[in-house]
Formats: sequence, C-alpha cells, structure tokens
Amino acid sequence: MIVAILAYFFIENFSSANSEADKDDLIAANPQQYIAKITKERESKDDQFRTTKDSPIQDKDTFHGLHYFEIDPAYRVKAFITPYEKEDKTVELPYTDGSTTTYERIGYANFTINGVAQKLLLLKNESVISVLFKDATSGKETYGGGRYLDYPASKMKGDSLVLDFNTAYNPYCVYAPTYACPVPPAENTLSVAIRAGEQGNH
Repeated sequence: MIVAILAYFFIENFSSANSEADKDDLIAANPQQYIAKITKERESKDDQFRTTKDSPIQDKDTFHGLHYFEIDPAYRVKAFITPYEKEDKTVELPYTDGSTTTYERIGYANFTINGVAQKLLLLKNESVISVLFKDATSGKETYGGGRYLDYPASKMKGDSLVLDFNTAYNPYCVYAPTYACPVPPAENTLSVAIRAGEQGNH
C-alpha cells in the first residue's frame, strides 16, 4: 500500500503567503478577507485533486470538489503546549493497513473551543508536528477515522501553537483504498463537534 503521510499540509503551511501573523491580522481587521483566503486555498486543492497525477481521486471526470464546513474564524484557536514528560516519548503509531510508523510524543495542545476546554496530543515525525484527531462529528458529518492538522515544527512558538481547524483535512485513504493512513491516538477524541474543515466523502 502507498503510505499517505502529511498529504497536503505543505499547501497551507509552507507558503510564505500564509504566515500566522498574516492570518491573525486578517481575522482582526477583516474576517471576510480571511474567509476569502481559505476559500482560495480550498479551490487550489480541488484543482490539485482534479489535475495532478498523485491525486487520490480515482475518477477525476466526476470529481466536483471536496466537501467542507463553512469557514468560521472561531475555529482558529491558540493552544498552549505542555511538554510530554513521561519516558515513553517514542510511539509506534498504527496505520490503516496494519503497518506502523515511529512518532515522538512532544506535548499536549490545550485550548478552548465552543466554550469547552480540550487537549490534543501532538506527535512529531521528522520536522513535522501532526495533530491527528476525532471529534463528535466523526462517523457522521466527517470521516469516521478522524482528520488531521499538520504544521512545520517551526510553527510552534515557545509554549504555543495556533490550530486552525478550518484547514482540518481527510487522509488520502478516504478517497482511495490503496493508501494507508495513521490512526489518531484514542486520547485524541474531542468531546465537542469540530464543524470546520473537510467533511466526509459524500
């Protein structure tokens, strides 16, 4: 099977046009501009899925775009990081095909969303921080196996990291069974509904 890790996080996170400061400024000054920016990123991703050879979409002729929740700046939150202090920092994370890949537990992202305090385990593989999670929409409005956020390690500023759930995405295995994708840790099941980012494959 093809392993799908960090499938398209670079679109959001490695573009100089998408700096955290830029987005925070947009949200503060004009939320509609932030919404327009995310909308453009989604359109670019649809075009990528529709036209590129490495797209997981098998029938591109009938592909009319991915399904998303409406963009809501309230789902962009600042999380405060508490380091993972136990000795078992290394973890073999299972994949959907039964294989595993080594990750490092680096800490917990603590944040409040929909008025409820939440936390997520942050995992690191090479230079990328992965936030693999399920929530109250999983298996209903979104893919039952969970969704992902990925950030370059440089995005962590001291003890904080901005989590933008508007960019939460489905792994490639949602669209093609030939891909294998990491399974979110059981502890990364949020009690709230994250109605942001990609929806299920309708």
